Amino acid sequence: MKNSPIIFSESGFVETDTFSFERALIGQGFAKVAGTDEAGRGPLAGPVVAAAVILPYSCDFAVFRDSKQLAQAARARLFGHLREIGAVIGVGICEVEEIDRLNILRASLLAMHKALDNLAVYPDYLLVDGKFTTPALLPQMSLIKGDSRSATIAAASIVAKEVRDQLMADYHQRYPHYNFAGHKGYPTAEHRRLLKEHGPCAIHRRTFKGVRESGEE
Repeated sequence: MKNSPIIFSESGFVETDTFSFERALIGQGFAKVAGTDEAGRGPLAGPVVAAAVILPYSCDFAVFRDSKQLAQAARARLFGHLREIGAVIGVGICEVEEIDRLNILRASLLAMHKALDNLAVYPDYLLVDGKFTTPALLPQMSLIKGDSRSATIAAASIVAKEVRDQLMADYHQRYPHYNFAGHKGYPTAEHRRLLKEHGPCAIHRRTFKGVRESGEE
């Protein structure tokens, strides 16, 4: 089942804080509510990384915010905090070849599905950031701007961002002349200049505008 049978508006549901969806779902019998989000849809290079997280019910959910609103040091601290409080975490990665073959939207949803499969405990319900649900066969709900409305999705966004940033730092060691450690593969002016100068490398997304015009490696 892809979509929720629960219509929150008809049951008097009101978003009061960033744990409102989770609290309501748990109250209706979904004991293990996961959130999922991705990092890396916009870059010209590197994988798309998704994370799925189940937060402990008693945690301080308010500390988890959209990763884009956090400085790197704060993200790293919260990433460690998730492990300390016993959050259940799964990570899924779609490499460049999958992105070019599937397109970035389908690859992002597949990465979320992979993240679910890598959870040690499979959830009863899934909250998904964005407009679309994942291919997973469990009840789920897509939430526009979910990373600012759901602490569980926000926690997933933090994990996905931290994991992807580390992967891009590793790629920087293999391809230092692109400065992947600095721009993480996003289409900055510097990245576009270096791409024009050196041409694409093995982790550039060949189907993306700005890369496909750059010629062969």
